[in-house]
Amino acid sequence: MGDTAGINHDNLVRWFDGQVGGVDGGLEFHLITGGRSNLTFTVSDGHGRRWVLRRPPMGHVLATAHDMAREHRIISALADSGVPVPSIVGLCEDEEVNGAPFYVMDFVPGLVVRDVAIAEGVPVEVRRRMGESLVEVLARLHAVDLDVVGLSGLGRHDGYIERQLKRWRTQFVDATTREIPRVLEVHDLLAARVPTQQGVGIVHGDYRLDNCMMSADGEVAAVLDWELCTLGDVLADVAGMVAYGDSRTTGGVLPPTSVEGFPTTDEVRELYARHGTRDLADLDFYVAFAYWRITCIVEGVYSRYAAGVMGDQDDPRLVEAFGQRVLDLADLAYESASLLPAVG
Repeated sequence: MGDTAGINHDNLVRWFDGQVGGVDGGLEFHLITGGRSNLTFTVSDGHGRRWVLRRPPMGHVLATAHDMAREHRIISALADSGVPVPSIVGLCEDEEVNGAPFYVMDFVPGLVVRDVAIAEGVPVEVRRRMGESLVEVLARLHAVDLDVVGLSGLGRHDGYIERQLKRWRTQFVDATTREIPRVLEVHDLLAARVPTQQGVGIVHGDYRLDNCMMSADGEVAAVLDWELCTLGDVLADVAGMVAYGDSRTTGGVLPPTSVEGFPTTDEVRELYARHGTRDLADLDFYVAFAYWRITCIVEGVYSRYAAGVMGDQDDPRLVEAFGQRVLDLADLAYESASLLPAVG
């Protein structure tokens, strides 16, 4: 059987055989998500058993950016925390097996609501429950006792926003080849207004509807995509949900949560205030920060498109659209940051 890109079939059959109590015959691998992020494959055998395999993208990557052992550690630690995550099958750090470290989880059945079309196929009352469950699970994640689950050493506890501002400013400056002064202006506005961090918790880093597996009755069946997870100021996650629920951040494409039934961004704030323990008085700061962070991320994507390093995806119209989206995002971040009160 020929290998799928990123998959050494015969080696993985032998590895699975030792992990799942035997594999009869071969395995089938299907890529779910790929590209610039970690690659995710469904794996199935002839008996109807299914798993999910995660590995870094093809080619050279920074070890810290796609750390399989780190993701494996986080998901394993959350197994009995009240935060729904897939059960872990195993971690393999021996690159001889599959060319890169990887880990395997049990397959969690459900629906990933990636776009408006999928959202519209869900009954309105289930959409409402999805939105509520999403916020409730986020509040549970933020309430996890780091010592109890063994994640207190996952990262630094303090100065989360300051570190994020430095990181994304550096990435923006390194990536861009054009003048977008508002991005640096917003950085300075935010750096002068950072609220006092309320304790420390697990920050997912990219928490939103399409990064969760949802059950048919609207509950979060599993939180996915932990590659940006760290410790720090959990209000960044809440603000991310609000920002990604705003069509101005998605290049004019309506987010799935814009469909009738899902909580509005104001309702997301109210739901989190009800279920979480943090004071949301300064949430507008974190939303402005989220807009700015998304601006920096999209400029990095635009720069790669503009440089022609995205293979067959470097359509000139796509490049132009990404470029304009960054400018619009920068304006949105500036507008939001300019309204924030000065500290002190």
